[in-house]
Amino acid sequence: MKICVYGAGAIGSHVALRLAIGGADVSVVARGAQLAAIQSDGIRAETVGGTLTARVRASDDPATLGPQDAVLVTVKAPALPAIAAAIAPLLGPDTPVAFVMNGIPWWYCHGLDGPLADMQLPLVDPDGAAWRAIGPHRAVGGVVYSACTVIAPGIVRVVTKNDRIILGKPDGSPSPRAEAIAAMLRAGGMGCEVTPRIRDAIWTKLALNIGTGPLAALTHSPMKLFLADPTVEAAMRALLAEAIAIAHGVGCKIAPDVNAIVEAVRHSSHKPSILQDLELGRPMEIDAIYMVPLAFAEMTGVPAPTLRLLTALLRLQARAAGL
Repeated sequence: MKICVYGAGAIGSHVALRLAIGGADVSVVARGAQLAAIQSDGIRAETVGGTLTARVRASDDPATLGPQDAVLVTVKAPALPAIAAAIAPLLGPDTPVAFVMNGIPWWYCHGLDGPLADMQLPLVDPDGAAWRAIGPHRAVGGVVYSACTVIAPGIVRVVTKNDRIILGKPDGSPSPRAEAIAAMLRAGGMGCEVTPRIRDAIWTKLALNIGTGPLAALTHSPMKLFLADPTVEAAMRALLAEAIAIAHGVGCKIAPDVNAIVEAVRHSSHKPSILQDLELGRPMEIDAIYMVPLAFAEMTGVPAPTLRLLTALLRLQARAAGL
């Protein structure tokens, strides 16, 4: 099975490596020093279980890779318009495109009933570029749990023990190719499941992003440091509660255990991706992770005062940093 991973940052490199180990014919779209390192030496992951390596094809030009059986997009949300403009050479007549990204995806409202029915989301898909160039009919949702950092070009450090991905089509229908991707990821040592309720999985992960990201970025601290302050811990609990309430407001009846989430990250030295972006001078995923949920909260009448305040502060911080 030919699979292209579009975006070879920390998550994309790790996923590509696991797919290659699992038997897929893998290529990656990368750029800069990361591209040069992968072309020269392949991908290396320093994991809690040891060092893993794999050779994959790599290019900065999708046209050199040709049509694929599946594409996994692992870029940050601000890069989506550029992906939409360049992805066409990777797409055959029935190539699915799995978006393994943080936040609310551009296709989220496709096929929904009620006030959100087929609503396009310009905050994450300006001018409907992805909607037109890729089409929601190709979309597969993806949620990843893997704490990764690029520590040198071509080298990723993975600090989670049980990395996993959840895949699913927006309409909940079966997807043989998603099942095939899941099988190869599992063969490569990464957990993966295919769910008929991908939006529930998106909100469950998004609650964690909402609960930790603003506090990490505003304090420039990993989770174990900001959670040492009881007032900041209370803010995290409020953010988690608001995220769950917004999910309920749009019809996703998730019920994550807030106490379990807090305890799971209490001693983590990992820096959430939005803090990594701030420190590295990369565009920050504020719209997909925070602004769209706030828009949903306003549409459905769900109060979210803590998220609204911290998002405003986060936007000011990002603007001051030119991000």
